[in-house]
Amino acid sequence: MVQKKPRFTSPPDPREFNQQVWEIVRQIPAGKVSTYGWIAALISPPPGVDAKDYIAFGARWVGGAMAACPQGVPWQRVINAQGKISLRQGAEQQRELLEKEGVEFDEHGRVDLVRFGWDGKAHF
Repeated sequence: MVQKKPRFTSPPDPREFNQQVWEIVRQIPAGKVSTYGWIAALISPPPGVDAKDYIAFGARWVGGAMAACPQGVPWQRVINAQGKISLRQGAEQQRELLEKEGVEFDEHGRVDLVRFGWDGKAHF
């Protein structure tokens, strides 16, 4: 059986998806972090997107939303699944902002997701 390639590399309605992401990120408390994948898991697959495709692409779509987030969204509170800040422009500022909120990093630059993680499940 030939496996079908996922059809979507971006959400069918990026504006709607991004709005959902930003609304969730606004709810992450100071001193806590969430991951791209955790945020994606709080959003239902968009209409027409297979659940398996969404699992494959959802975290990347959240990353795209965060790259375009407006002011007032605490972007610094979203990190990768390894508990690290993704390497890109602004990474040093992100760490500084998180440390000011009380988030601690280990010697490998990781945040303890058990201690500082927010998966949003109690809120949605």
